[in-house]
Parts: sequence; C-alpha cells; structure tokens
Amino acid sequence: MEETLIPAATVVLGRDGVDGLEVLMLKRNSKIAFGGAWVFPGGRVDDDDTGDDDISRARSAAVREAAEETGLDIASQRMEPWSYWVPPPLKSMVVEGKIRRFSTWFFVGHAPPDEVRIDMGEIHDHKWLAPGAALELHRAGEIELIPPTWITLFQLSRFDTIDHALDGRVESDPPRFITVPIPGNPVLLVWEGDVAYRDKTKLHDPGGRNRLVMADGNWAYERR
Repeated sequence: MEETLIPAATVVLGRDGVDGLEVLMLKRNSKIAFGGAWVFPGGRVDDDDTGDDDISRARSAAVREAAEETGLDIASQRMEPWSYWVPPPLKSMVVEGKIRRFSTWFFVGHAPPDEVRIDMGEIHDHKWLAPGAALELHRAGEIELIPPTWITLFQLSRFDTIDHALDGRVESDPPRFITVPIPGNPVLLVWEGDVAYRDKTKLHDPGGRNRLVMADGNWAYERR
C-alpha cells in the first residue's frame, strides 16, 4: 500500500526551576486526536514554514506552533534537534487507499520567561513539570502520555538544567525512532538496534535492546 509521510514538529521547552529542569507540558482537548494526553507544543509542517531542509522547516513549524498553542515567542531561543519519530502504520490512518503517518522532528530548547497563554482550542491546560515527576504521574495513572513523549521525558530526566540537556547530547545526529509494534501482553515498541526490530520471532533472543515495554502504565525503556 502506498504511504505518505506528513512532516511535523514538536518542541520541548525547558527552564531551570527551583528543583532543577522543568519542561512545559500541554493537555490536549479531549475531543481531538490523542485527546486528554499531555504533550509538548507541536503540529504539522505547513507550506509557509520556511527553511533550506527538512530540519530547518520543522524548526520554523515548531516556532509557529509554540506561538499558536502557548503564546510564547521562541524564534530567538536556542533550540536543538533532539530526535525523529515515525509511528507504526494504523488502519485509522488509511485515507483513499494510502497510509498516512506523521514524521516528526522533536526539538529541545530554552523557554522564554514570558507567561504561557494556552489557546483553549486544541490545548486545555498546561503544567511545568520535572521530567521525572511527569513519568511518575504517568505511572500513577494521573496523566496520559504517548510513547514519543514518554521516551523524551525519560531521556531528559537525567539532566538537571536545560543547558545540561542541550549540551549533553552525545549523538552527532539525532536518533531516529522508526517504530515497529509487537502486540502481546505487554505491548512492546521496538526500534533500530533491537534484536527484534527486523524479526519479531527474535524478541527473547540475546542481543541488542532498544524497546519500550508498555505494561499497564508501568512502562520501561530498555536500551543496550
């Protein structure tokens, strides 16, 4: 089946709080896709989002979406590409015989000191949360997260300031998460580098691990 990848962008806005790094999280309107989930600002790349390549156009989209959803102007803020995500194909994303999937660049950047003003359209609430605290709220069933958000929070939870996070990336190129789901109990998502990425029958074989184990809210990321 023919596939269309829809370019999108997400930006994690961080600041240094009293107890360390905090990131801005937004609660989506319950009546739209991923309703009720807590996410970062973002959306699809529009034709008017300028740039010389896919990453720079995604950056323009992230700046625009942040302004639309939070009222924050981040155009002059330091912002680095963090990761690239493509979700698994879903039947619900088949339109006119074509699979449509978002391909999303995630950025991490400095939040400006201005007040957040949510639009009360797509976004109905916001919080500043330490990444580890957000993961704990998810584990307790108090907030809903989707896998890219969870993984990003997990990655950021080891940093104590936004500058440490931006300076602490060890990859010369942002990691790419082209997602392969493995159904079962629990459901697993695997990515390049996992022994089961190209052959699901090798799920329990010795070898590399790059997977998210999604067990009743008690999710765990395995990477080795």
